[in-house]
Amino acid sequence: MHDIILPTFGLPIHTVLMLYATLVLLVFSLIVRSRLSLVPGKLQSIVEMIVEALANQCEDIMGHRGIKYVPFIATFFIFILLSNAFGLVPGLLPPTADLNNTVGLALIVFFATHIIGLKTHGPKYFKHFIGPYIAMAPLMIPIEVIGHLARPFSLSLRLFANMMGHEQIVVVLLILMPIAYPLLAFSTILGILVIIIQAFVFTLLTMAYIGGALEEGH
Repeated sequence: MHDIILPTFGLPIHTVLMLYATLVLLVFSLIVRSRLSLVPGKLQSIVEMIVEALANQCEDIMGHRGIKYVPFIATFFIFILLSNAFGLVPGLLPPTADLNNTVGLALIVFFATHIIGLKTHGPKYFKHFIGPYIAMAPLMIPIEVIGHLARPFSLSLRLFANMMGHEQIVVVLLILMPIAYPLLAFSTILGILVIIIQAFVFTLLTMAYIGGALEEGH
């Protein structure tokens, strides 16, 4: 079915859909950029509203230094939102319903967090792993390392499980059609909420991780 709707070029469907999502986001960005004006139209107003909301959230969670990372955060939010929305198209699956893709996104956040921390604080960044007192280092370092390594697992599994779970529910309801038609309509509405909430949760956690890296180690 997927080959009929969109060409896959012999690649796994989730990989191809992730590439399509990237292409759509690129084209969308170019369109918005070409239409920028002092008096914003409807499209520019919507984009500005999203970016402004994310910027305010970044400043609240990450502090003033987090404002410079708004483009990175906004790209993540819009990309995940778009990827999740693919599931609303009949015959397609959201790329985020594949664990390989969500792990890839989570690893980008993981490495970006520590790169930003090192760039901001230099070697002092490693104080985050030692704890408030040097005597606590033997205890705190393993705890902190395990905690940081768990982040990409929790990020990727949370997004994957929620998107895949919703897709499985839709498949079951389609099998039960037309008996389950009212439930399918309810599931679609619920799916829209899941799409938005999961994109926001992933982005919110990304802000929290980067915000933690921007803080001074004690």
